[in-house]
Order: sequence, then C-alpha cells, then structure tokens
Amino acid sequence: MKGLLITLKHSNMIAFKLAFRNLLGAGLRTWLIVAVLSFAYVVILFYNGMLSGWDRQGRRDTKAWEIGQGQFWHPTYDKYDVFSIQDAHGSVKGEAKKLVDEGKLTPVLIVQATAYPQGRMQGVLLKGIDPNQQILKFPSYLLRQEGDEYTALIGKRMALTTRLKKGDVLLVRWRDKDGTFDAAEIRIADVFKCDVPAVDNGQIWMDLSTLQQMMDMPGEATLLVSGTVDIKQNIDSWIYRDTEFLLAELNQIIKAKKGGSMVMQSMLLIIALLAIFDTQILSIFRRQKEIGTYIALGMTRTQVVGIFTVEGAAHSILATLLGAVYGIPLFLWLGKKGITFGVDDMGITIAETIYPYYSIGLIISTTLFVILSATIVSYLPARRISRMKPTDALKGKIQ
Repeated sequence: MKGLLITLKHSNMIAFKLAFRNLLGAGLRTWLIVAVLSFAYVVILFYNGMLSGWDRQGRRDTKAWEIGQGQFWHPTYDKYDVFSIQDAHGSVKGEAKKLVDEGKLTPVLIVQATAYPQGRMQGVLLKGIDPNQQILKFPSYLLRQEGDEYTALIGKRMALTTRLKKGDVLLVRWRDKDGTFDAAEIRIADVFKCDVPAVDNGQIWMDLSTLQQMMDMPGEATLLVSGTVDIKQNIDSWIYRDTEFLLAELNQIIKAKKGGSMVMQSMLLIIALLAIFDTQILSIFRRQKEIGTYIALGMTRTQVVGIFTVEGAAHSILATLLGAVYGIPLFLWLGKKGITFGVDDMGITIAETIYPYYSIGLIISTTLFVILSATIVSYLPARRISRMKPTDALKGKIQ
C-alpha cells in the first residue's frame, strides 16, 4: 500500500513538472493570457473592495450620525409616511425617562414645518435634540446659546438648497399639537457637514426643550436613539428598531450595486477564460503525438488529462502572482488616498472619498474562484484525451 502511494505521488509530481514546463515553454502566448486574467482578477478585487469600503463607511456614518445602536419609535411613527409625523409623539416617562437620565437614550422630536428662505416656500422637518447628548456625532453642543432667540443648525446640503449660511435668519411656520399655526424667525447658529442625507436634507435642528415649547409638547419625543447594545426590546410603548432594520436601505443599495457589478466582472473573466479554453483546444490538437507518447510510456489517460488541466489552471496561479505584483501597491495606495468621486450630494449615504476595504475573506474567495474557473475551463477540452487511442495519437490522427 505504501509503495502504491509513493508511486502515485511520484507520477503526480511528474505531471505537475511537465505541465509547468510546457506552460512556460509556450512563451509570449502564455504571458498574454496571464496578463488578461490578472487584469480581470485585479478589477474584481478592486470593485468588490470599493463596495466593501462604501458599506463599512456608510454603516459607520449612519450609526454615528443618525441611528446610534438602535432606535425606539413611537407606535404611530413611520419614517416613510410623512402623514404619520403629526401624531407621532408621546411623553418620555417611566423606564424610558430613567434611561434618558442615565445617558443611554437621547430623545428626538420631529415635527413638520414650512420654511421661507429668501421669500420662497419649502417644506422642512424641525428636529429637536438635547444639546448635551453624547450618543450621536451630531454637533448638538452648538445649540447651547443663551437668550430668547430661536437658533438652529442645518447641514451643508440644506444650506446649498436654501442658500443660507451661518448667522442668517429664516422664517419658519409650524402647527402645534392643537392645530394652531404659529411662526417665528430662527437664526442659523452654524452649518455642519454630514455624509448622511437623512440628517441633512430638508432638516432644521433645534434645542429639544425649545422645540417642545414651540409645539406645546413638554417632555415629548418622536423617537429615542440608543447608545448601548444592551437594550434590545420594547420599552413601555416605544417600539425597538435594531440597526439592521434601520440600515435596510443602505444594505439594499449595496446589494444592488454588487449584483450589477457581476455583469462587468463576469465579462472580464469570461474573456480571459475563453483565451484559456481556445489555447487548450489548440494545444491538444497540435500535441497529439506528445499525448500518444505519454500514454505509450505508461501514463494513464487520467494522468495525461491532469497534465493539460494543470497547464490551464496554472494560468490562474501565474495570474494571481502577476496581479499581486502591481495589485498590492495599487490597493495600498488606494487604501491610503481613497477614491474621490467629486460629487458632494448623491442622495444616499456615501462619503466624498471612499476608502476601499480588502478583507482576507474577499482575497481568498476571489483567488479560489478564479483558480477554480480556470481549472474547469481547462478540464473541459482535456476530457477529449480520454477518448484518444494511443496508436492514432502517435500518428497525429484527429478523432
């Protein structure tokens, strides 16, 4: 048994040596195929790394600026239904009030209003937040101002839309909980920059207590933002929404982008694999005498098929090595400098500069996928060898 294993191991080593010798002996043809396959390999890694980087940045920014570690919604609140906002508010009391006092939750009150920038009319959302909160990255501390003057914060996108800047005065009209209309001038305390559109577009942020007074809703809120992962169940009448629920839109966008990228990646890979396939067919056609010689010397048909399969698969191995030569410096440079799109407002959570992320799992899975694809494509034409007769192969006859 031991002798049989040694014999099999020796024959397999011969097969690998012959495969790589023949491959390198092909010269320019081999390196052209390797170059095309390595380009496809690097592009696949680059695009998936960019999407992974966007996903990581988007999730991190959304958690930091908007959703924290989860949210607790008023039972009637629906972020996709603007008509639910009018009645989506309730008193923060009991267990929820205790967690707010401990700094584990921060309340946010949302109401509809109408703004009149430069005499124009625009629907907006007034959002109240505690200036002393530490859960969100939102610069609520800028709302700490003395005096009776109403002050607010707006994002960079909102400032561009309304043509407002720091220090400008904006007329805002609202309706309190009893349906009574009121209006006041609000001074823009500052303009912040944020990559999360849900915190910026059409939003005017105010001191929570000031907005509660304006709406005649003392101690009330629309939602509670959690700053801890320890709370994962409903609190009194407040409905818990986890981060996966709140990140569903971003997840769907990333999923759609990955699906669309598969078309481009598949086309690049197919071009390279077709080159391997054609090369294998041509190689088998031109080397029939060599195949017959191998079989005549005692090699089994399976071993000969293995030689040609390894030859084709070796293209992918050389391609990964070649791709590493110019891919690693490129990816390291992109990871440091990032990819700047030059577009500030895309309407989705995306930073101006994306830093690609190349995980070990992504690199290993892509490498194995390319090698496996090349191996399968190489094996398909090599199967014909198993049907060859040694005598016909030695004579160079085509079956």
